[in-house]
Amino acid sequence: MAELVYRPVIGAALTMFKALDLKIDTQGSENIPRGGGAVLVSNHISYLDFIFSGLAALPQKRLVRFMAKEAVFRHKISGPLMRGMRHIPVDRAKGEAAYAHALDSLRSGEVIGVFPEATISQSFTLKSFKSGAARLAQEAGVPLVPMALWGTQRLWTKGRPRNFRRSHIPVTIRVGEPVEAPADQYAGAITRRLRERVQELLEAAQRAYPVRPRDTADTWWVPAHLGGTAPTPAQVREAG
Repeated sequence: MAELVYRPVIGAALTMFKALDLKIDTQGSENIPRGGGAVLVSNHISYLDFIFSGLAALPQKRLVRFMAKEAVFRHKISGPLMRGMRHIPVDRAKGEAAYAHALDSLRSGEVIGVFPEATISQSFTLKSFKSGAARLAQEAGVPLVPMALWGTQRLWTKGRPRNFRRSHIPVTIRVGEPVEAPADQYAGAITRRLRERVQELLEAAQRAYPVRPRDTADTWWVPAHLGGTAPTPAQVREAG
């Protein structure tokens, strides 16, 4: 039944992206297993990241079940869609239920999508990773698949208005080779390796990004360490 909801939603998203004339550049989709469970792990810079992460799995004919905050499932529009696509609600006060749900899904051969930073990075740099993705992969006996997104922050991110005009925004997606999660290794060490790999993919996506800011007013989406005017991680912490 989930596919009866999921596939039309994908079709609607692709139609919207075509209308916006987005330039989506995806490399590495072949690293997502065609069968069996896997944990897809991405950086998080936009409210739309789960859509683009899911699109990267389509060439492998996989539908990703994302772990998302429970409030999204209560929304009158997104809620029925999220439930219909069998995404996984995360109530931070009862995280063990979401963990058990995701573990069951992995063991049944599903691909689970996780944003281990937990929240959108307003500096557009990689925050620290929580170890849940590594622990899930260990317990289910499945690989971690690292991914990086770049350009999605220009469409809709925290603290900025949505940009759904036909503005030809490029979106770059890079998917890396699977990272194994042996059960006899410390989850923290696996998480550090995973974060390093996502960082490498993020830097590759940034190097491949085909456009630069138009003028000084358009530098907000570029991290400070790359010469932009996005807040530094320290500034985000101080403001938070």
